[in-house]
Amino acid sequence: MASSPTVLMRLMASAYSVAHRAGTIVRNVMTGGDLGIVEKCGPNDLQTKADRLVQMSICASLARKFPRVTIIGEEDLPPHDVDEELIEDGQCEEILKKAFPPQYSSIKEEELVVWVDPLDGTKEYTEGLLDHVTVLIGIAYEGKAIAGVINQPFYNYEVINLCLCAGADAMLGRTIWGVLGLGAFGFQLKEVPAGKHIITTTRSHSSKLVNDCISAMNPDNVVRVGGAGNKIIQLIEGKASAYVFASPGCKKWDTCAPEAILHAVGGKLTDIHGNPFYYNKEVKHMNSAGVLATLRNFDYYASRVPESVKQALVP
Repeated sequence: MASSPTVLMRLMASAYSVAHRAGTIVRNVMTGGDLGIVEKCGPNDLQTKADRLVQMSICASLARKFPRVTIIGEEDLPPHDVDEELIEDGQCEEILKKAFPPQYSSIKEEELVVWVDPLDGTKEYTEGLLDHVTVLIGIAYEGKAIAGVINQPFYNYEVINLCLCAGADAMLGRTIWGVLGLGAFGFQLKEVPAGKHIITTTRSHSSKLVNDCISAMNPDNVVRVGGAGNKIIQLIEGKASAYVFASPGCKKWDTCAPEAILHAVGGKLTDIHGNPFYYNKEVKHMNSAGVLATLRNFDYYASRVPESVKQALVP
């Protein structure tokens, strides 16, 4: 007789379905035309109607099923009743069929922390750079990112536009997920060709420090895109070999889900000093010492971070 799904299995299965629903909400807001944009801390720190609705949907949906799990979202929203239309009650049956690592079998609800970025790449969303946009749901246990879901609401949107013109079919959006010790799914793992050094970094939060750090690594190419989730996808799909962000600004909800997925396929994500991130519910939200991530050859990039950059970024 098959054993019943563990808390982590059920939470992941629900998070997958919730993220899929979130992607639909993000697309519907864009289609509606009124993005409801407000500035939080300046023109590069925006919030839209999609950010607000998606956070309400994710947090309320997961809290209803897992009331003892700590859920931390990016947006500071006033408490109010959530429209039932935003609640997602489904779960991914494929995930429930997986053999999860035995070390997670006895985890209790209250031991898990969920970090939610309802719309990673908000600035790009408002500018129509839709392939940069992701929805992030990360799960941490004992301070460590162990599982994550990344939904790309507009994955394939450029292909679909071409297909519409040609009368062909294509699927809009996708959901990637991973668990440490199990693997990651929903994409084709690919590495940058050997000997190539391609760095992905911020598109809208650059600085002298960021550029100095990148220059010290002597890259063959630099890819500037929005969203931490999008940058990790660049790594796992062979479009970049390192994600370098030598600046404060990234938060725990930006890195928890991407870190879990990257680590699940053998990659590494740390601060610019090489220190791991911790995701306990009491931890400070800011990743004040930047981000360094690779799928392979982490030490090559870590060894090239200038001392002046390390001294400027205090963990």
